[in-house]
Amino acid sequence: MPALVNYRGDDYHTGGTLCSKDSSRLLSVASHQDVYSPPCKRLRISGSYFLFFEEENKQSIDLLPDECLYEIFRRLPGGQARSASACVSKRWLTVLSTIRKSEIVSDNGSSNDVEMISQENDGFLTRCLEGKKATDGRLAAIAVGTSARGGLGKLSIRGSNKVTKLGFAAIARGCPSLKVLSLWNVPSIGDEALIEISKECHSLEKLDLCHCPSISNKGIAAIAENCPNLSSLTIEFCKNIGNESLQSVARFCPNLQSISIKDCPLVGDQGVATLLSSPSSVLKKLKLQSLNITDFSLAVVGHYGKSISNLALISLQNASQKGFWAMGNAKGLQSLTSLIVTSCYGMTDLSLEAIGTGCCLLKQMLLKKCCFVSDKGLVAFAKSAKSLECLQLEECNRISQQGILGALSNCESKLKSLTIVKCMGIKDLDQETADLTQCGSLRSLTIKDCIGFGNTSLEIVGTLCPQLQNLELSGLCGITDSGVFLVLENCKSGLVKVNLSNCINLTDKIVVDLAKIHGETLKVLNLEGGRKITDESLMAIAENCSLLNDLDVSKCSITDSGLSCLSEGVQIDLQILSLSGCSKISNKSLPSLKKLGQTLVGLNIQQCNSVTSSAVDSLVENLWRCDILS
Repeated sequence: MPALVNYRGDDYHTGGTLCSKDSSRLLSVASHQDVYSPPCKRLRISGSYFLFFEEENKQSIDLLPDECLYEIFRRLPGGQARSASACVSKRWLTVLSTIRKSEIVSDNGSSNDVEMISQENDGFLTRCLEGKKATDGRLAAIAVGTSARGGLGKLSIRGSNKVTKLGFAAIARGCPSLKVLSLWNVPSIGDEALIEISKECHSLEKLDLCHCPSISNKGIAAIAENCPNLSSLTIEFCKNIGNESLQSVARFCPNLQSISIKDCPLVGDQGVATLLSSPSSVLKKLKLQSLNITDFSLAVVGHYGKSISNLALISLQNASQKGFWAMGNAKGLQSLTSLIVTSCYGMTDLSLEAIGTGCCLLKQMLLKKCCFVSDKGLVAFAKSAKSLECLQLEECNRISQQGILGALSNCESKLKSLTIVKCMGIKDLDQETADLTQCGSLRSLTIKDCIGFGNTSLEIVGTLCPQLQNLELSGLCGITDSGVFLVLENCKSGLVKVNLSNCINLTDKIVVDLAKIHGETLKVLNLEGGRKITDESLMAIAENCSLLNDLDVSKCSITDSGLSCLSEGVQIDLQILSLSGCSKISNKSLPSLKKLGQTLVGLNIQQCNSVTSSAVDSLVENLWRCDILS
């Protein structure tokens, strides 16, 4: 560097060379009087002569062409020197960003610094750019800065229209270790950017594209042809990506294990069929949502999806009962363990039974907004799905109390979890239970926002499920203390997690019963929104629930006295306490909260309007291990 500059400032300036790295740093005439020198000596030349001499003799590295700078920069000793050089000017950053890893010369004069290569191949660094922060300059800086720090492994860009192929060219050259690329709402990015990535980043394993209208089949094909390690592909709301992309992926990506396609109007039966029917397919996860595919695609999935373990079919309006029936009846989904079907009119009683029969390893099933599934289909599915462990029903309004009880009674004693959400067809009706079989395997029961579910239904369910450990009854206005008590009384194993949030008709009585019956096993309790829950409940909890570590009494009618009792209770490991919206909690609870804070890691006192800001500050100061929301 000194040889290139060829300038000595020693004769005229005792503080070292005055050569600047850019012209913006030249000293003005007025400022020359402030140049550092020993106080006992005078400047031997005038300021104007000094400026003239510097201008006449200035020889800067910036006078060199880019080709020379390139040769200099690729010989810099280590990544730290290259990162420092990139901070000098945009020009230097641009030149540095054009240097490939393989072109960097080590101290012994050879290219391919072995140590650096091994670090870059790790690719564990993550960078996420959003909005205005996502520019070509930042991408170039990332490319230069991460090369000596383990290599960039994951890059995410969200909501930007300033990034172009130039920034991606820099990433491609400087970050060959890139394994994950995620682009969300980046309309300025087109095929050229993906082509640049495909040229250098052959280790790419995961590509996520969402709202990228400028990317077409050409860009996906380039990735597929040059990135054989691609194992995960997500394409959502990309209007120019179609069947040709899936055909390229099927041909060139033998390691593809997960693919998700949503709302891409050019994707149809041909693309899905080619993807699934590839002889080398090892696809394990498949999600098809809002696509123009028909029964043909579902039949192909059912026939060729031998390796698929997770399948999600959402809003497939052109697929009928015939397609879903064919998918199950083909009996090719021999590895399927998890199935999600949402807003599909083709999911009927007949097709649901066929899926239960054909998917012998199915363990998890979610049906949401499937308006043609009724009790008959649900009971038949429960009988035929021999391996079913988890069943979730949401907004299936033809399902009634009879269907739920029939499913529980016919699940072959393997069902462990049942979740029912917003099923408006459930009515609280009396029913004979003599012909129903207990479901001794069920450990978790969730019934949420089902307005017709009341004490009668709860009593029957409680009788059928004596081994419950997790119970969630949320948003059920029709249940009271007596109905819940029957469930508590029948649970033989001891409840561990209980959620009674927004059940406005429950009182202290049921909480006291819960604490007395299951206090020795209870670890999580949620009473949020219980307007009739008072200090009496906290007293019972304090006396009986020694293992409790998570308590939520938000929007309950508790006071400072209740918190005082809780702080003196038998709890030895209370870690999470939520008091949000408890208007009767005041500064008087400060000593109780500090005492509880010896074990707390999370405290929520939002909307506790009687707790002043000074009290909050005192809590923050004393409970330094606890995250406090106020």
